[in-house]
Amino acid sequence: MKPPLTELDIKTSDSGFYEGFTKHVTITAKVLIGALIVWAVAFPEQAGAFLSNINSFILAFFNVWYIYAIALFLLTCLILAAIPSSGKLKLGLEHEKPEFGNFSWFSMMFGAGIGIGMLTFATAEPLYHFASNPSTIQGMTDESAANNVRSAYQYSFLHWGLGAWGAYALAGLGLAFFSYRRGLPLTIRSSLTPLFGSSMEGKWGHVVDVVAVVATVLGVAQTLGFGVEQFIAGLERIGFGGWLTRPDGEGGTTSTTLGIMFALMIIMGASTLSALSGVGKGIKWLSNINMGLSFFLLTFFVIFGSTFFGLSALFVGIWDYLVSLPAMMFTVWDAEAPGTEGELGAWQSSWSVFYWAWWIAFAPFVGLFLARISKGRTIREYVLGALIVPSLMCFVWFALVGGTAIDLELNGNAGGAITGAGQEDQLFAMLAVMLQPTLAWIFSVIVVVLLLTYLVTSADSAVLIINTINAAGDEGPKARPHIIFWGAALALVVGSLLIGGGLSAVQTAMVIGALPFSAVMVLMCFALFKAIWRDHRRQKQGIPVVYETATPAE
Repeated sequence: MKPPLTELDIKTSDSGFYEGFTKHVTITAKVLIGALIVWAVAFPEQAGAFLSNINSFILAFFNVWYIYAIALFLLTCLILAAIPSSGKLKLGLEHEKPEFGNFSWFSMMFGAGIGIGMLTFATAEPLYHFASNPSTIQGMTDESAANNVRSAYQYSFLHWGLGAWGAYALAGLGLAFFSYRRGLPLTIRSSLTPLFGSSMEGKWGHVVDVVAVVATVLGVAQTLGFGVEQFIAGLERIGFGGWLTRPDGEGGTTSTTLGIMFALMIIMGASTLSALSGVGKGIKWLSNINMGLSFFLLTFFVIFGSTFFGLSALFVGIWDYLVSLPAMMFTVWDAEAPGTEGELGAWQSSWSVFYWAWWIAFAPFVGLFLARISKGRTIREYVLGALIVPSLMCFVWFALVGGTAIDLELNGNAGGAITGAGQEDQLFAMLAVMLQPTLAWIFSVIVVVLLLTYLVTSADSAVLIINTINAAGDEGPKARPHIIFWGAALALVVGSLLIGGGLSAVQTAMVIGALPFSAVMVLMCFALFKAIWRDHRRQKQGIPVVYETATPAE
């Protein structure tokens, strides 16, 4: 057998504005994202209608693809971690140790991957499924009743548990394995070299990286869109004035154009400054603040929330989730079928398929970031850390925070104040029900600060990841104009889509952008199995399976 491929010559510019960057990838990605921004700003109605039609087509014909793809990603990670020979392989050379301690490692991957959604959906999603989920559709439980709590958590955990982190872990594993063991560039195309070899140096490799950049921008835009809406709701709660929102004509409120612009200026300005400082400074510092404030807020709900109700929901919910996970991961309902089958299919498209697309779009960003901070760890350590710890953190948040909201509605103390609030305002509404006005204001300020740090962490990490892909995997310092460009591009994508069509426009663009990258990730699964299997055979023949490097100093 031949030694594995340990060199991938991706041409980058030697001088000029794009020095150190792959022009084909960088310029193409900028043109595509720029065209989307101009289109959304200049022709908002036309863009919205066109994107909506494509989104409907994808949800109708690719729902099976998304569901089985996520199942494949999770199974790939679990199998590689479980097999003794592959699980003990180090993501790096044998002498290399992890760069970050466990606390910083967990903090960074949790903050980058889930943080914003946790603040928005820890309250909103259990409440929604408490009112409606497949069990209520099939008549097995009652809407907004005590017998529906277990089902609410079963489906909440489905969307924020192992499936989500399986997608992230797979992308990170593919990148880390081929970069830190083979010495290949830390970019998406390197993970497909076992299948396509040195052809990844050329145009097809460029296509893979462009797809990854576009998916990253749209996936992060989706996350930032939810965060911006909640950030604006929080600012209004703590007294920044009614100019941030306006009535939506349906009894609720929506963010004003000025409110969106104001929020994005704060978030993207801070994130660009953090991105300029790099992973080891600004991002690490903000991630540790995130984790500290998160534990403080969680402790508050443990002490003053519906603790017994929440803990019961946590343990019973985890049991229900694990027992039903195989069926939930592989069951596909037809949205076009009549009756109950169609209702179940419509629910699955709106929730599960949407989430799977979101996690796939987010995977190149979180995956590359996970790879960047996981060098020196074994595959088993990496997979278990990336799957179990963040999933459990999400489960705890959903159970204690969302459980308190459900309990307050069940016992009548909330009087519909929480369920009647918009998705972005439900956490603040719950604090207002639980606490007297002054304390509610103080804790609302804490949530707003925490939300801002999560938004900044996600945005600045995304900017660094995008530039790493554009620079053919170079993790070194990037030119300031490119950092500023992608920071501004993220703000403009979020702002133009939110202003033109609201969150639904951002969601639609994200689902479309996730589809091509999902194919890349499926190929990544087969590439990993092939590479590890062939490395096992190479080792039996005494052929080196890691790239050569200088011996470390004694």
